[in-house]
Amino acid sequence: MSTDRLSDEAAPEPTAPGPETTEGEPAAAGASGAGGQGAPGTDVPGAAGAGGADPGAAGAGAGSGGAGAAGGAGAAGQGGVPTAAALAAAVRAVESGERSADSFFTARSPRAGGTGTAAGARKNGGVPAPAAGSRERAGQGGPAGGPAGSAPESAARPAQSDARTGAPSSPQNGPQAHTHPATNGDGPNRPAPAEHAAPHPATTAELAPGLDGVRQVLAAGGAPEALAGKTAETLGERAAETLREDPWQLLSVPGVRPEQADGFARALLGPACGPDDERRAQALVGWLLEQAALAGHSALEASALRAALAQRSVPDPDEALQTAIAEGAVLVFQDAIETPGARPAADDEDEEQPVRVLLGLDRFAMAEESVADGLARLLNTFEEPSDADGVASEDDEGSGEDEGDAGAEEDGGDGGDRPDVEAPEPDTGAPQPDADSPVRLVRQPSPARWEAAATAAPSPSAAELIRAAARSGLVAHTGAEAARAEPAALIAAARALGLRACGATHTADGRARLSRQVAEATEAFADLAAAPGAPEDAAKAAVTLSGLLAGREGPGRDADGALALDVLVVLDAPQLDLETAAMLVESLTDGTRLVLSGDPGVLWSAGPGRLFADVLAARCCPQVASRTPDFGPVGELVSGIGIGELNQVEAPGKEVVIVPARDPGEAVHRTVQLVADSVPRAIGVPAEQTQVITVGHGGAAGTRALNAALKERLNPGPGRFGGFDPGDRVAYSPAPGRTVPGTVTGADAAGLHLECAGAPVVVPRERVGADTVRHGWAITAHQAVGARWPAAVVVLPGDAAKGLTRAWVYTAFGRAERHLSVVQGVDQALPRAVAEIPAKERTTRLRTLLQLHTVQATADALAG
Repeated sequence: MSTDRLSDEAAPEPTAPGPETTEGEPAAAGASGAGGQGAPGTDVPGAAGAGGADPGAAGAGAGSGGAGAAGGAGAAGQGGVPTAAALAAAVRAVESGERSADSFFTARSPRAGGTGTAAGARKNGGVPAPAAGSRERAGQGGPAGGPAGSAPESAARPAQSDARTGAPSSPQNGPQAHTHPATNGDGPNRPAPAEHAAPHPATTAELAPGLDGVRQVLAAGGAPEALAGKTAETLGERAAETLREDPWQLLSVPGVRPEQADGFARALLGPACGPDDERRAQALVGWLLEQAALAGHSALEASALRAALAQRSVPDPDEALQTAIAEGAVLVFQDAIETPGARPAADDEDEEQPVRVLLGLDRFAMAEESVADGLARLLNTFEEPSDADGVASEDDEGSGEDEGDAGAEEDGGDGGDRPDVEAPEPDTGAPQPDADSPVRLVRQPSPARWEAAATAAPSPSAAELIRAAARSGLVAHTGAEAARAEPAALIAAARALGLRACGATHTADGRARLSRQVAEATEAFADLAAAPGAPEDAAKAAVTLSGLLAGREGPGRDADGALALDVLVVLDAPQLDLETAAMLVESLTDGTRLVLSGDPGVLWSAGPGRLFADVLAARCCPQVASRTPDFGPVGELVSGIGIGELNQVEAPGKEVVIVPARDPGEAVHRTVQLVADSVPRAIGVPAEQTQVITVGHGGAAGTRALNAALKERLNPGPGRFGGFDPGDRVAYSPAPGRTVPGTVTGADAAGLHLECAGAPVVVPRERVGADTVRHGWAITAHQAVGARWPAAVVVLPGDAAKGLTRAWVYTAFGRAERHLSVVQGVDQALPRAVAEIPAKERTTRLRTLLQLHTVQATADALAG
């Protein structure tokens, strides 16, 4: 690669480097006030390494995947902390009837100075009312169905409690439902400890109604009144009362940190406030798990959570965890630890397998189980095609107008061209629909026609993918940018065979690229199609995933609410977070083919989980690895990074340029110079087609500093519309984890007007802020994933060295199509990150759940 500069303009005087940047950023402003008493430490505990059984807060999950809700086990041994062996024995005793389920949750060591929270709940006997839209678990397993979006959003929402014990329901004492947290001291979730019950002047004044009351309490605690809206949205109608009775509930408001909540609580409670307050400990448990979710973890090891609580000056982390478990705010799971080279001892049931104890919030646990159940359902209900084209099932109520225009076109309008064949016999082992419910029409091309499509495929890898999709309801496909042509070929082939097929991408840019590739691939399968497709058909075959789930794009849904599709290909699969994936799989009917396609080297999803990596690791379905390489100097460089090698590549046309930078100030200067002058002049790519990518938003060379400098050079203005002017490039985030590039076109009373992917968008005035709209000349790699630009400038200031990983470098460098400039200020940290730091680890359960489903399916097949 070339180290020549595109311009020899002198660099400015070096400036002092800024603070270390981070990829994420807390939303909105937190509460003000004096810092808390918590000891400094890691706010988001990382995934602990695999080890022996954790003797921490105990409880066992039961059901599908061993992941049911659980409560705290009784004390074992002299220390009062149950060991893994005692925990397993307690679970077996409950299952065999030797021990009551109540005792499993209620056997607790007494607290000094009075009863604990759970004990107080049992004494009061209060049971919170279930929240609207609560979901029950099916049997002893995962969620019964429905998208995970119906799960509660608050980390502090506990499971439904048993009326006699106050403990969360288990498979032995009833189904579990979601409830909102109690908002008074007498409820089962947040009783006020006796030692803090003395009233304080700030907590006795009469409250104003509605939002004014929230502002009143916030002001009394020294918190900014601007938090009132988010506080009311988070805590509900009784937000003011909730905050006054439990000030640490402020910690559930996005952007508020523990030290700010501690200051708020001290202002409200006065001398009664202390680090040993049980309400503080419970709020910290939920906050730590929410922060872990922001870092990508769907659960945490008990040891990591205990250590984080201790760092926050919680005097008894074990007691805090057991209380959270007993109240249902936290669920407990046992995850088997795999020993490399070891084989499971199937003949020796008494031999215990090492496990780790995981703790998680119910919304993510249910989403993870829903994904596992849904993927297993697609695999188990799939019927391989018969020797002749046919229809797997047909019902007058389930076809026709409810199937959408796409179904009518592919069925030949009135169905006169459809071969007159009998439907294959349904699988009697698969779940059967109710007699009164409409049956989805699922077309099954014959194996001969699938093979003809594979033969006509434009590449060997595309042919392999088509054959795999013909034989399985779930397929995983891996490959880099050039390999995206293979799922496009599958979509074109499926549509030529008369199937309702489409591909879903993470971004609008990905949708446009997929649409072009499907149009190109359609020609290869022209001989298979009953009628030539119109050019606009290829455009309809590509959608964004968010648009598909929202019903704005794609074929819509059938009478049963399922997506009217026979084949769905999800590109950018690494960007699927658990809750979106749960909603997706629950929207697919039995018999639908789902293909997950993506580049395993890119950054994982912004939300919790690592779905694509877990599916690949579980080996629960056919996998197709593309053999199509990325060409050109940029493709060669990125391919090497993917295997841990940062190679020098030949770049005769200055396709790859390294620009040294001594400090963040010089990095900003060089970036502006590249975007505004050097790249347009030397490469021919205009500034509006060049994207700057950096490690984080903060710091002297983060997105804020870079965007300020780029705006001053490219579109100077006073920023009269909330800091924006017409012509400004922006990064619009309609939902967490999604970024849409756009341009400001104006503003009025309705809000800020943008143009995003050729469509007008209006952002309400109250939402125009750093968490929704930012300037977009410079963005982070997480915001850039899923899109590509003709030219990219990747900025690596010296203070970004600690945040680099191979996945980050691979993602950032891979956003360039024709030209890549790297403003290099991290020296040897760049090759070290590529070679030694593959990715930031995440603790998840999906791989284990999928493997258990596979074992169960195999056992059922052998028994049948």
